[in-house]
Amino acid sequence: MHRPPLPSFAWMSRICLTLTVLCIASFFLSLPAQKHISAMLVGLSYLSFCLQTVRKYRDGQVTQQHGFSAELDQGDPQSILVAYASQTGFAEQIALKTAQHLQEAGMAVAINSLAAIKAATLNKSKRILFIVSTTGEGDAPDNAVAFTRLLMSQQIDLSHLHFAVLALGDRHYQQFCAFAHRLDHWLRHQQAHCLFDMVEVDNGDEGALRHWQHYLGLISGHTEMADWSKPGYQDWILTERELLNPGSAGGAAYRIACRPAQHAGSSALAWQAGDIAEIGPDYPPDINPASNVPERPALPHREYSISSLPTDGKLELLVRQMRRPDGSLGIGSGWLTAHAEIGQSIKLRIRENRQFHTPPQDCPLILIGNGTGLAGLRAHIKARAIHGHLRNWLFFGERNEAYDFFHREEIQAWQANGVLSRVSLCFSRDQAVRHYVQHALQEQQADIREWVEQGAAILVCGSLQGMAEEVDRTLSNLLGLDKLEHMAELGLYRRDVY
Repeated sequence: MHRPPLPSFAWMSRICLTLTVLCIASFFLSLPAQKHISAMLVGLSYLSFCLQTVRKYRDGQVTQQHGFSAELDQGDPQSILVAYASQTGFAEQIALKTAQHLQEAGMAVAINSLAAIKAATLNKSKRILFIVSTTGEGDAPDNAVAFTRLLMSQQIDLSHLHFAVLALGDRHYQQFCAFAHRLDHWLRHQQAHCLFDMVEVDNGDEGALRHWQHYLGLISGHTEMADWSKPGYQDWILTERELLNPGSAGGAAYRIACRPAQHAGSSALAWQAGDIAEIGPDYPPDINPASNVPERPALPHREYSISSLPTDGKLELLVRQMRRPDGSLGIGSGWLTAHAEIGQSIKLRIRENRQFHTPPQDCPLILIGNGTGLAGLRAHIKARAIHGHLRNWLFFGERNEAYDFFHREEIQAWQANGVLSRVSLCFSRDQAVRHYVQHALQEQQADIREWVEQGAAILVCGSLQGMAEEVDRTLSNLLGLDKLEHMAELGLYRRDVY
């Protein structure tokens, strides 16, 4: 059924403003001069009330127009609420795209403005995605003012809630994404659990929005939906592929190396430790391609931590083969580890990941990771070695030392020559009782506290489910939540988890 377009917020606001001005003018004419100030205050209050009423009406109409409920289906424990705080309408647009993406993945989704989120909503919701902008110098958008004043001033037990925050802002402003950070801070202090780390979007950056979409695929279980925007790929040549864990009980893990195509130039070799490679996979070669098959749509990008530095002369990745339920290889890992041929051109884009860059100062550094998360940590260790910052402590976990000690010789050489002053290895299947990196942190808690007191930074890279959650909980217990958050604000606690 065709729906008539909604009146714009700006148009309805102008009507309210015009009516209010007329009311105030007529009121002024009937009052003595000494009461004009009081009349003006009354008029402004009335104007504010009108605008808030119009905004609430519009938010509700937008939700209904796009076919989403404003309330969660309490009978579906997997339902998810998308809550937005928007000043210009951009956050609202992204909220709608987010809700549509989840709905197309088969999830029950509700969407609502932050203005409509009450304490009761928080108490009965299991999962909420917050998509919020920051206006002015760190202020909340107009439709989040009531939420900020009435709820964020309270202590509410949200230990049942899992959440994530998409922060929209502009780095030209000093208080970049400040409201989103306040919201995230408040939720954590109410004991809510983050589904994944905050994603910051600078001035509509499409790479950051693709990263948000990547997380949506993980929580919905549907990772093969088309990208919202196509990355601007460059041509790179796949030059090396090495199986690092033959005989492992886990999935095969490969070191992948590639170089820019000749026409790309040396400028393509420009990134920092912590940055991400967005890969544009292709379909596996058809055994019997049909000439009349229509052109297939582009596959969604895949993200991998870069494990090398430009000074290495090549871009390296550590990729584990992933399998679909039917046993076939995943889109990205299958392309890089099996289908693409050595010497073949592949599509690649480097995305800056400034939230996981190496701290510039010569402070002690604790690096914590598991599995292929070693890739991101490896680049940081290389960067620290180049700058002569040698007080580095690596915690690394995998299955079996005999098969899964990725880059063994390199790590042992770093330890021998002093690049790594300490190494704590956790191979979970090598003993009867499983031993993970969070257990090693607990065992070394006195030394960890000492390093942190001396100004240490902490970097975590690897799987979000399991390792990252347990490591974050362990560090919060060891150091205190306030201390860990303060370190994050100073750039001394950084994570790249997936």
